[in-house]
Amino acid sequence: MEKKNKVYGVIGIKAIMSNWNADFTGRPKAISTTQIFGSDKALKYPMKKMWDEEGKKVIYLKSYKIDEKTGEKIQPLDLDERYKKVFGEVIDKKTKSEEVLKNLFSAIDIMNFGATFATKNANLSITGAVQIGQGFNKYDDSNVETQDILSPFRNSNKEGAEASTLGTKIVADECHYIYPFSVNPQNYKNYKDILPEFEGYTEEAYQEFKRISLVSATAINTNSKSGCENEFAIFIEAKKDSDLYLANLDQYITFEKIENGKDIINIETLKEVIKENQDKIQKIEIYYNKITTQINTDGIECETYDIFKKIR
Repeated sequence: MEKKNKVYGVIGIKAIMSNWNADFTGRPKAISTTQIFGSDKALKYPMKKMWDEEGKKVIYLKSYKIDEKTGEKIQPLDLDERYKKVFGEVIDKKTKSEEVLKNLFSAIDIMNFGATFATKNANLSITGAVQIGQGFNKYDDSNVETQDILSPFRNSNKEGAEASTLGTKIVADECHYIYPFSVNPQNYKNYKDILPEFEGYTEEAYQEFKRISLVSATAINTNSKSGCENEFAIFIEAKKDSDLYLANLDQYITFEKIENGKDIINIETLKEVIKENQDKIQKIEIYYNKITTQINTDGIECETYDIFKKIR
């Protein structure tokens, strides 16, 4: 079923003694003012990883092959090879763009996030219905920690090396990333005219995005991301055909801690935005970890849920 209404919201990621999104030096990614942030790619990766593990079609995820020439080296698949792996088809000069588009929209990551699909025989760009911004760390007292790690092996490439090597692991002691997002089903309107039986952005695709937004960061458990979890999320659904247009909502939210150790997600400014647009809003859902986090929702009509149990 086609989704008709827009959605605006935020996704909050908590990171304790971990590195949610590292730069090429291994440090938590930061802008020139040293404020730590996470890219949209860092948030999308665990979503796509979880979908892939569940057996859903995912295109934009790294996978590997053995080099056919040497039969030895492991190489990442290129885009054509990934397409073939997922769909079991090869794109050649005779392949119609309609066929490629139909396949691409059957992939859950592309149905939500869109794609830039540029191969030898196909060049397509799809602006995703779901757009995710950069997630800035809202906790002012974050510190970057460097840990020395002793390897169990010596470096055989270094002449005279007799002792085992040292490495480093860089983490942030505590960060609270807040990502803004928007969902605009109209981004796929043009494709409905050229693809037979294409519904556009569906309610089912949105529910998949919503579900994965609440659990994927918690589910991924790599070495650097152990300690990262989904902390909260807000979904503001517009009424059908309403002219609701909201800027990135993360700018209206702040983070603070209180003496009992609980985290406070302060949405007082966001409440003012909501009140100004109340007649255009169908419903508001807020999910958060009620054990560790407080969100004061007084003054607005919303449904609140435990982020892990999905119950009110």
